[in-house]
Formats: sequence, structure tokens, C-alpha cells
Amino acid sequence: MKYIGAHVSAAGGVENVPERADEIGAKAFALFTKNQRRWEAPPLTPESIAGFKQKCAALNYKMDYVMPHDSYLINLGHPDEDKLQKSRNAFTVELKRCEQLGIELLNFHPGNHLSKISVDECLQRNSESINRALEQTEGVTAVIENTAGQGTSIGYKFEYLAEIIDGVEDKSRVGVCIDTCHAFAAGYDMSTAEGYQQMMTEFDQTVGFEYLKGMHLNDSQKELGSRVDRHANIGEGKIGIKGFELLMQDDRFDDIPMILETPNTERWPEEIELLYQMAK
Repeated sequence: MKYIGAHVSAAGGVENVPERADEIGAKAFALFTKNQRRWEAPPLTPESIAGFKQKCAALNYKMDYVMPHDSYLINLGHPDEDKLQKSRNAFTVELKRCEQLGIELLNFHPGNHLSKISVDECLQRNSESINRALEQTEGVTAVIENTAGQGTSIGYKFEYLAEIIDGVEDKSRVGVCIDTCHAFAAGYDMSTAEGYQQMMTEFDQTVGFEYLKGMHLNDSQKELGSRVDRHANIGEGKIGIKGFELLMQDDRFDDIPMILETPNTERWPEEIELLYQMAK
């Protein structure tokens, strides 16, 4: 069964998120547990934590289908030691916030080398960052998101994701989220049946479906291999409807959170319904 939803607003407190997800017909959801553009955040209150858990239970949202995203400021492969430590500290705090809320997944971008260190060193720093954060937390899986490869970002090749995972000591607490727009922009053509099968075979052989913990469902404004991250609404970009039909009919993507991050948020109920129709 597919669990489709969207990245909904946590304005006013995380306890408001489950109801907002329910209003758009989502069976899964993503959120920020803090302001994604600031390093610091007030601690979660006992009231917010209890409210979030109670509403998830009341609306039948299992934690298997909740996948927050960490702060955009965090770079777990940063070339500067002080800034790397700041990112590592912030990432650990994000994992602990998920712990408090009973959430089992935390999605993050593997960051940028900023042309100051090699790709390999940046990948190794990611692995070590994950190791340090997992040692200080319990029960939450670090979910690496593939990138579009824009600028000096790493993680746009499946090989890069596999290399990060290879350096993580506790393999039971690391996984991958595939963003469809990012994959297409990075050169993986899921817009045709042949390209889709090639992409998924490469993912399985390089990373392995056992590490797949979630999806971000976005069409791409830019061309295949552009390495430009510009999301489009489903069926209105260069991937097109066919790619999402193939995805929705693929049972390897059952039982994971599949999250819309498309730009026209008012159309999320319509897009969720469209994707569920494709899955039938």
C-alpha cells in the first residue's frame, strides 16, 4: 500500500501538523520540528509533544509514515572544522527532537564540499557526522536524501549515497530518501519505462532497496541532467505523468512515506488524489 502525503506547515507548533495533513487527505507527512532557517530553537514543550502524539494517534498516523526534514543550514560534510561541529551539534539536536516526538526518521541533505575539500573527504565527513549523532541518540534513523548536484552539493549519484552508508557503523539506523526531481536533474531518467527500470536497477545494485526509507515526489522544471533543483507540480515538468505512474505501480515503494514538496501547495489534495488513482 502507498502512503502519500506532503510536507505540511508546523506553524503554531508541531501539534498542529497531523490535522493539517489530514485535511489534505494525506496518509503520510513531513514537517520541520523547528525553524529550518535558524540554528537555535526553543525546546519542545511537554504540551506540544503530548499534543503531537495524541493527534497522530487519533488520526491514525503511524510513525513509520512521518519523515521530518532537518534544517537547511546543516552541512554534515562542511570543510571548516568549526562550522562542521556546529552542523553536527544541530543535527544531533534535531534527532533528539524526533526522539521526543516518537518519530523514527529524520531526512537530511548530505551538504556541500564548497570546493575546499574533495568529494571523498566530504562523503567521509558525512559518515562520521552520522556516527557521532547516532551514538548520542536512540531509535531515529538518519535518512540521506539524494541531491540534484547543484553547485558543490554531493549526494547526486547513487554511488555517493552508498559510500556514506558504507562509513556508517550502525547500518540499522541509516537509510535513503529518493527525491524524484533531484534524481532526474542529476541524470536519472524516470520519464520513460526504459529509463525508469534502468534507474531502479542501478539504485538497487548500488545502494539497495533495503535502505529505502522514503520518497519525495516532485516533477522537475529543468531538463534531464541539468543539475538544477527546481520542483514542479506532478505532471507539469520534464518527468511527466508517465514517470509517476510507473512509480505508483511499483510495489517496492509500498509502506514508506511518499512526500509531496511541489510548489503549488493549494493543489496538494488534488495531487494526492491523483497519485492514489495511479496506484490502483
